[in-house]
Amino acid sequence: MEKSEGKYAWTVTVGEKGQIVIPKQAREIFKINPGDTLMILGDESRGLAIPPKSAFAQFAATIFET
Repeated sequence: MEKSEGKYAWTVTVGEKGQIVIPKQAREIFKINPGDTLMILGDESRGLAIPPKSAFAQFAATIFET
């Protein structure tokens, strides 16, 4: 199977408290640091998504536009 440029896949384990650990390589690539706030989007038919941090600001701006 050929690897697509910029595409990644990892597995994580959900702990007893419902927490997951984001793999180190993912944190480094996406510049996720301790204390950062992440947005998790869910769709019952398509699953979960954790968009990049830049999408959070754009999402918030869209919500508060009048």
